[in-house]
Amino acid sequence: MSEKKKTMTGAFGVPVGNDLNSKTAGPRGPVLMEDVHLLEKLSHFDRERIPERVVHAKGAGAYGEFEVTADVSKYTCAKFLSRVGKKTDVFVRFSTVGGEMGSADAERDPRGFAVKFYTEEGNYDMTGNNTPVFFIRDPLKFPDFIHTQKRNPQTNLKDPDMFWDFLSLTPESMHQVTVLFSDRGTPATYRHMNGYSSHTYKWYNAKGEYFWVQYHFKTDQGIRNFTGQEATAMCAKDPDHATRDLFESIERGEYPSWTLEMQILIPEQARDFKWDIFDITKVWPHAEVPPIEVGKLTLNRNPVNYFAEVEQAAFNPSNFVPGIAASPDKMLQGRLFSYHDTHLHRLGPNYHLIPVNQPKHAPEVSYQRAGAMRTDDGGGSGPNYWPNSMGAPGPDATFDEPPIPLDGDGGRHEYAHPNDDFVQPGNLFREVMTSQDRANLIGNIVGHLGGAQKRLQLRQTALFYMADSEYGAGVAKGLGLNLDEVRSLAGMSQEDRVKATAR
Repeated sequence: MSEKKKTMTGAFGVPVGNDLNSKTAGPRGPVLMEDVHLLEKLSHFDRERIPERVVHAKGAGAYGEFEVTADVSKYTCAKFLSRVGKKTDVFVRFSTVGGEMGSADAERDPRGFAVKFYTEEGNYDMTGNNTPVFFIRDPLKFPDFIHTQKRNPQTNLKDPDMFWDFLSLTPESMHQVTVLFSDRGTPATYRHMNGYSSHTYKWYNAKGEYFWVQYHFKTDQGIRNFTGQEATAMCAKDPDHATRDLFESIERGEYPSWTLEMQILIPEQARDFKWDIFDITKVWPHAEVPPIEVGKLTLNRNPVNYFAEVEQAAFNPSNFVPGIAASPDKMLQGRLFSYHDTHLHRLGPNYHLIPVNQPKHAPEVSYQRAGAMRTDDGGGSGPNYWPNSMGAPGPDATFDEPPIPLDGDGGRHEYAHPNDDFVQPGNLFREVMTSQDRANLIGNIVGHLGGAQKRLQLRQTALFYMADSEYGAGVAKGLGLNLDEVRSLAGMSQEDRVKATAR
């Protein structure tokens, strides 16, 4: 630290002579309004908290690098993926999804897995989770879904009725519910879980050819999960255990890493694919679309200040670079708007100028001006409009992404893909899980669903039965439900099932 910085100052550099005693009228006061140092200190303290994230409120982050390990230039013209050995700085934030800032790291909840690539063409943000699927496939349902994962508006308590009422009325959630209530719903640490894009994205190359892709960040530390009992114990023992583990492992020089694997489909394959590739409640089975290794993600530096670098980090799925673009996935389309909009609310119109969010290697060149917290010269004396004839930068059509064919009538269309919502969760239960995994899954569900009304238990258990009879029967037994009643409900249409279990 230089000599001139050893003296404390106020916000505008004025030296502080005393930071322990307020200016008062005599030793016993009262405090004088002219104590500008006190006023500055208190007014800043009153504003130290910014709005909490609606989702992903509790999190931890770290810096690192991504290195390309395979040639994927035939699939994308993104420069940070252009050659083997290419390295790009990254910032990664892990989080729980539904809990508040003070919630425990071991709660049963999906985990956020967001990566900010500081590329030479601007920032690219990949905003994923530790699960390859999600609860819903239409963004119109998202606010309602999140409300049910939060607190009852009257009691301000977590409410199993809210939780299971919505899910049992939304059969598309079955795949994610099965993942969430397995032991994968309680990862042991952030280092010991995978990260997935969940969404399908578009990659395109220099020839204008495009491909549909999904990202899989596979942990090199190995998967480790808590059982329900272990997670409950950890919530009591150390609510911040995953945050602590990430920070301390990096401090020790034990740098966590993940291998990036991609699933890639050409448009012709996608058209004839068994599953809707734009439905986030479905996976692309690896036997049908084998992943290929692309690169290595390593975290090797902790933030210096949590608020500045983790709490103010803003990941935006609409931050693309040339070579990468969105797909027609409806949930992704909704997120392209919602993430940026919520950052504007939390952090202000110039949140991109906060250091952790700045494009380090590609400074902003735009005609956006002013706004709260504009911290640079605001464009100086240059023009603030386009088109202009002042020699200022303009757009370059060579960076336009290749078009994809679209057709159809504008309207509110129900999901119409022929594959149902019960095949993949049934396959997961039967073919992927061990007998112990299945027992833990059923036990976890019974423990949570048991707090809901019986009619909701019946409706939800019927959905489990539709995925797999053993699955549904196990939950029914654990809850003490009549299995014949569950079977009867499972044989009904969703509309009749809802009527039969209405209040």
